[in-house]
Amino acid sequence: MERRVALGLGLSAAFAAALAPSAFARPGRRWKIILDGHSLDGWTPIGDANWAVKDGAVQADAGKGGFLVSRDTYGDVRIEAEFWVSDDANSGIFIRCTNPARIGVDTAYEVNIFDRRPDPTYGTGAIVNVAKVSPMPKAGGRWNRMEITARGDRFSVAVNGVRTVDNVADAAHAHGRIALQYGAGVVKFRKVRVREI
Repeated sequence: MERRVALGLGLSAAFAAALAPSAFARPGRRWKIILDGHSLDGWTPIGDANWAVKDGAVQADAGKGGFLVSRDTYGDVRIEAEFWVSDDANSGIFIRCTNPARIGVDTAYEVNIFDRRPDPTYGTGAIVNVAKVSPMPKAGGRWNRMEITARGDRFSVAVNGVRTVDNVADAAHAHGRIALQYGAGVVKFRKVRVREI
């Protein structure tokens, strides 16, 4: 009888442990798709860029410039984005935007997508005015994947699996919104996902 009770308690404990959330299943630790290429839900357009959903991507190809600004704010986060830009495009992913009505390098971190930037040290793959890139990867004319990690005052960036910013430190902005930029050319985003860390 004691053996049956012990076995029953052991099975109950194992079953409860199997149902308990693991460290990887805690809320906020899972990947969350915040842009799926089929909708602008959760994003607010700022400026006059002509953001639209087309062929499984959110894109802009006209206007004097503008942003899609996320509804939610993020601090320590990993971001993965799939994007396509024309050779002449000026775009970027702004993170920790502290003022969503006035987005710029003084109110956020700009992870640049700008192959023809006059000063290429802050071109594609760089964090403008924070971390230079050399050599600069070219993103124009194809689908690309950008990975951004922001943890405390440390930042890393990779473009198509190549590290462009490695553990640089800056403490100007602790948290804020994400903004996708349209500045020139053709800019498309088909997937953006985040995981809080």
